[in-house]
Amino acid sequence: MRARLRRSLRTRLALLASIAMVLLNIIVSTFLLYGTRDETADIRTLEVSGKALQVLLMVKRNQLPPVLDPSGLDGMQVVDPAGRPVSWTPSMAGMPRQTTVIPRPDQANDDAELCDLPAFPGKCKIVVALRAYQSDGTWVIYAFEPTVPWYVTPQVIVFLLCMTAGLAALTWFGVSRVVDKTLAPVSHITTRLAEITADGGGMRVPVPETDDEIRGLAETANQTLERLETAMRQQEVAIERQRRFAGDASHDLRSPITAMRAQVEGAMLHPEETDWQETGTEVLASLDRLQAIVTDLLTLTKLDAEAPSRREPLDLSELVVTETARPRTKRVVTATHGSVVITGDRLQLARLLTNLLDNAERHAETQINVTVRQERGQAVLEVLDDGAGIAPDQREFVFERFARLDDSRNRDAGGTGLGLPIAREIATAHQGTLAIEDSDTGARFVLRLPASDG
Repeated sequence: MRARLRRSLRTRLALLASIAMVLLNIIVSTFLLYGTRDETADIRTLEVSGKALQVLLMVKRNQLPPVLDPSGLDGMQVVDPAGRPVSWTPSMAGMPRQTTVIPRPDQANDDAELCDLPAFPGKCKIVVALRAYQSDGTWVIYAFEPTVPWYVTPQVIVFLLCMTAGLAALTWFGVSRVVDKTLAPVSHITTRLAEITADGGGMRVPVPETDDEIRGLAETANQTLERLETAMRQQEVAIERQRRFAGDASHDLRSPITAMRAQVEGAMLHPEETDWQETGTEVLASLDRLQAIVTDLLTLTKLDAEAPSRREPLDLSELVVTETARPRTKRVVTATHGSVVITGDRLQLARLLTNLLDNAERHAETQINVTVRQERGQAVLEVLDDGAGIAPDQREFVFERFARLDDSRNRDAGGTGLGLPIAREIATAHQGTLAIEDSDTGARFVLRLPASDG
């Protein structure tokens, strides 16, 4: 169907161009015929005048015969000074004077195209009139010849028709070739686009060498395909991350549920030997872990959905002092360098700081250092522990959901693996960054947020 439409476009353009050429030829031919006819009429008038001049010489020599030789003309007639025809060609014998229109009074020689003459009813003739001045008065010699038709001669019409047909055919052929050559890249682009499938990564349409609109179309199509391919890759990565996230979430949710089931089933098998107070405590611990995971999942869901939050100016230093005042198992040393004002959601930022402190508490040996300062228009928050630190190749891995290093799993089985991902999501939602930077000891988490002018 596309090929048919392409041929149809070629046919339409070629037809329009051919019609335009035919119309142009008609206009040109009309002017050409008009000029040719006038030129031919002038030539024929001169020829008639030459033959009438011979009769005029006869009159001048008083050698005029009563019957004239037609000499290829339709007729000739000589009128004496009294206005009576006195000599004629055989076809005009006995005919009255044919016209008094010419010669005009101020003309010795005159010509005109006259119609419906007595000798030629219903016809038009070229009439040449010559005056012969004699001693007895003025004689007039009339010569008659058919007028030149509008088409001049049939040969001229045939020539013009052949020229018009030839130019129209040449125009059709030329326009068809040009359109075919112009649309060939479009056909290639269409073919390549039809070959692209959902898994056809790396597909691009051919870019023609010509510098025209079709080249721009091909380049734009390739840019669109590149963006589409990038979006597909990102979607595939997102789907894979969601699949892995769902699997990890199922695993982490199943662990406390399995533990609770085992605890309850063990207690029910030996109810008389079971310390129900201890069993309840263990089940509550598993419920706490399960509740923590569900809470973190809900938080991530809200962050992913970009749920609206309340943004207000707040002092990051004051927030840090408030959150670090809560008792922890490791010593927390806070250093604030003046007021650092930012715009954000207090609850979310408090959750971010709490997650960083919880992570540092699990890995620190004895102390956690928290620093707040303003640096080049940014609010900077650092959380540094004196633990073993994180290898450079693992610094991005820890921000993946449900990602916990082996050391973390061995030392703290109660972690949900969602604290650091939540912290980074909150930082991103506040147009900031959260990363692990180099430090002499332990892990150094650095949060950077845009600082407010106030």
